[in-house]
Amino acid sequence: MGSLTDVLYGETMPNERLRSAMLQRGITPAALAEALKVDPKSIERWISGRLPYRRHRYAAAAHLGVDEVYLWPEALGADQVASASESEIINIYPHRWTVPSELWRNFFDNAESEIGVLVYSGLFLSEDAGVRRIFRKKAEAGARVRILLGDPESEVVAQRDSDEGIESLAAKIKNAIVMYRPLLSIEGVELRLHRTVLYNSIYRADEQLLVNTHIYSFPASEAPVFHLRRVAGATMVSTYAESFEHVWDAATLLE
Repeated sequence: MGSLTDVLYGETMPNERLRSAMLQRGITPAALAEALKVDPKSIERWISGRLPYRRHRYAAAAHLGVDEVYLWPEALGADQVASASESEIINIYPHRWTVPSELWRNFFDNAESEIGVLVYSGLFLSEDAGVRRIFRKKAEAGARVRILLGDPESEVVAQRDSDEGIESLAAKIKNAIVMYRPLLSIEGVELRLHRTVLYNSIYRADEQLLVNTHIYSFPASEAPVFHLRRVAGATMVSTYAESFEHVWDAATLLE
């Protein structure tokens, strides 16, 4: 995507984020133009890389259900983005084991439409019968529950074992699969296996995230956890959420 300078000087690049958001929701340029009461040619120019007026950016983002800053990150100055992103931080825990157990359950129980788990094994979570019940309840109520586990046969899992000086991650993943498998018969629950190097484990409940950083030679339980909530104009949550989607798209459905 081009910068604001590019736009001002006519050296625009296509806005692939806008195009993708419209395609994912089945919204045509004409339909978006009608909803925003603008000329359809304006929508085409935005897709081509033109920066809309602020009121149009806000209206388009609201209609598409995404953040304005995600669609047009160049529209906000660095200071504005930094200030908004700081506001996304609810709490920071020095280690995952210091996150209260009731927070995990409340975190997922507050979700209404989207639950996501991106881990290598996350066995502590899959072993929690209360969390599994919440996943079941939320899926039955219409929420989408997506679980991403590391492929136990992959090189990245073997490397993670080596980095931590242990030889049990593949077994933990297989145990997690056993724990989650009964949920897979419920519509809305999906489980995929990934072969991606993880720099963070990501847990999502609608617009909130718990991000467990990964530290070389330390297990994830010893690493910090950031509790985040999406704020308009900020980028931390949207960046982690986009990373989740990239891993999801490349992962393999568990058979």
